[in-house]
Amino acid sequence: MSQRPATPSLLRSLNNRSALELLLRDGPLTRVGLGQRIGLSKVTASQLLARLQERNLVEVVGTQSAGRGPNAELYAIRPGCAHSIGIELNPDLVKAALADVTGTVIGRIERPVSDTTDPKQLIHDMAVDVATSGGVAPGAVDDIVIGMPGVVDPVSGDIELSFDLPGWHRGLRSTLAADLDCHVTFENDVNLAAAAERAEGAGRDVNDMVLLWVDRGVGLAVVLSGHLHRGATGAAGEIGYLPVPGVSSPARIDSPAQGAFQGLVGAGALAELAREYGIVADGAAEAVRAALAGGTAAEGFLQAFADRLALGMAAVCSVVDPALVVVAGEVGAAGGEILCQMVAQAVRNIAPVHPAVVPTLIETEPVLRGAVLTAVHLARQTLFESTS
Repeated sequence: MSQRPATPSLLRSLNNRSALELLLRDGPLTRVGLGQRIGLSKVTASQLLARLQERNLVEVVGTQSAGRGPNAELYAIRPGCAHSIGIELNPDLVKAALADVTGTVIGRIERPVSDTTDPKQLIHDMAVDVATSGGVAPGAVDDIVIGMPGVVDPVSGDIELSFDLPGWHRGLRSTLAADLDCHVTFENDVNLAAAAERAEGAGRDVNDMVLLWVDRGVGLAVVLSGHLHRGATGAAGEIGYLPVPGVSSPARIDSPAQGAFQGLVGAGALAELAREYGIVADGAAEAVRAALAGGTAAEGFLQAFADRLALGMAAVCSVVDPALVVVAGEVGAAGGEILCQMVAQAVRNIAPVHPAVVPTLIETEPVLRGAVLTAVHLARQTLFESTS
């Protein structure tokens, strides 16, 4: 395989990228400190920083005492050199957050989806309004990542199947990208929750993990060898369709709530299970919280819930053998450590696997946070490539 020769322009490009990555991770840094980390002379480091300043990518943010000589200037990446938007789309509510290149959120809005039935207009308005809320011109946004319940084609990036979102279809990604003049990415919402968990939650430094999402619906994200596994068609993790004993399979592919694993542990099924145990609550999550308050019937409900979850977990873990299972979603997170311990034991009872089972550490808007983090990552890659 032919290799690109190490020309002066290539070396400058590599040094530019290394400098930006270091400033993002460890900045601010002095010229000398940056040069030492990259392995550059003082003169070359000065030239590098001058280039990045000319491109408005780096700025001086202060000084540091240099002993007997003059204070050394501290350099940092300019936060506004790239902007990203993360969007969380649900059937009844859409949220959006704007972040700068450091990942700091500088704008946030939300509104009912019922305001419009046109997906292009909905995303256009959300992008423009959240950019404006952060004092950024809409044309200055580099990447938008949209998290949604459904299947995304891993090759084309188009929506393959959307749950509860009429009007969302193939071809919409390119339409939105042309309309907003930036890169647009669709991603499954549970995959984004897993991205947030790996970056900032229980999944940090874990290469093999699954995230089980239990909410109104049920979903799964699979991370193998440090990489999100989407599958050949993007349907990896659609555990709601998993056939389980005693529950009928869905009559239609677009109606997972009618049966299979979804029909066993989804919010509707859990609310019914709670009633069987005499637990009166407003929804499945509240039923789990009420059960944690104690009582013989409550303990029976929690054990039944854990046993149901274990059926799906045992099937998944017997195949991928992860080191960690993170339980997330409003209903799953409501069970906390107690539910996780019960699920872990139930899995060990029925399968030759013993992953650690823990509750999510991303308790606030995990899908939106994952969308923001993913969008920021994509914008940074574009920025790094632009320095070549």
